[in-house]
Amino acid sequence: MKRSDRIGSPEIWETFVVFLKLGLTSFGGPVAHLGFFREECVARRKWVTEAAYADLVALCQFLPGPASSQVGFALGYIRAGLRGAFAAWLAFTLPSALIMIACAYGLRFIRTDSAWLHGLKIAAVAVVAQAVWNMAVRLCPDRTRVTMAVIAACVVLSSESAWVQIFVISAGMAVGWLRFRRRFCESNGRDSDNLRPVRGGAFAIANIGVFFALLAGLPLIAASVQNEWLTLADGFYRAGALVFGGGHVVLPLLEAETVGRGLLTRDEFLAGYGAAQALPGPLFTFAAYLGAVIMPDGPGWVAGFWCLTAVLLPSLLLVLGTLPYWQHLRRNPSAQAALTGANAAVVGILLAAFYHPVWTAAIDSSQAMILALAGFCALQFWKAPPWLIVMLCAAGGAALLRT
Repeated sequence: MKRSDRIGSPEIWETFVVFLKLGLTSFGGPVAHLGFFREECVARRKWVTEAAYADLVALCQFLPGPASSQVGFALGYIRAGLRGAFAAWLAFTLPSALIMIACAYGLRFIRTDSAWLHGLKIAAVAVVAQAVWNMAVRLCPDRTRVTMAVIAACVVLSSESAWVQIFVISAGMAVGWLRFRRRFCESNGRDSDNLRPVRGGAFAIANIGVFFALLAGLPLIAASVQNEWLTLADGFYRAGALVFGGGHVVLPLLEAETVGRGLLTRDEFLAGYGAAQALPGPLFTFAAYLGAVIMPDGPGWVAGFWCLTAVLLPSLLLVLGTLPYWQHLRRNPSAQAALTGANAAVVGILLAAFYHPVWTAAIDSSQAMILALAGFCALQFWKAPPWLIVMLCAAGGAALLRT
């Protein structure tokens, strides 16, 4: 056994400590997380080169699931093997997961129509508006991609099925392949440094196989056994496996699996999403809150970790399965062109999620609109931290409803 594969090895403990620090201090969402990772693991500790880190980020943006969690998992894998990967994932995820479960328990002691919760929903409007803005600027720089994003938003808004997202992303990849393939074929891509060797072959293929086996098998098992725990695992696993674009884009899928099935109210859903903006770490820990709220009379914290594991597991399996082959894939012009189209479709999906359920549930007056605009301006142009905006919007929402 390699020294770095032993549980007590210095590399594994170093990985855990580094990512625990990041899990406690990385405010600002996935883009900010990637900046924190670069500073800590590339610039300061030199675990990977700049070029290798750029390739790693590109891989995780290509895959479904939360990009920042996947990059952290992969960095831990490169640094200290498989145990290092799970040490990084646990340390980065645990702080915000515990706080979100605590929020779920705290929700039992306040009314779901309280003024403070209304303020949290307004905060969610400001945060998602900023995400739409930034992604549109970066991923839709020309008329073709803007049009693709608008069409994608219209298609998603016209359908109530969460599966329409898969159709939209697939169509975006097809259009991207047709429209941009020649551009990538004519450009000369740079040769980046290779990542340090990771386990490929049968191990990588096995992880891909488990990913698809669970995606296809969990719905069948849950339907035949009729067990609430398996039903939760099925719904959250599919949400994590079929979402491109990170935490904000997963909203419609999670809403369909929870609010749509009557497991909790829309106000409870949006209140937790608003609270998640104030926390460091991955936004996908919102799943821990949902699990804890869904099981109010049972082991809520167990359900929280159950749902969190289910929503993150597919993205981790995909990292383990694709990381060894990414260097070749990223240099493929067809894959680059398809990814370009998928990214434009993701912007449209996020725009649709911004309208429903975020906007429709929060903006019910001109005062609420003013508060949301102020929050967006502070986030986007004054670079205010999200946790501060959440606190101010919560207080502002309380003041609005009490006047």
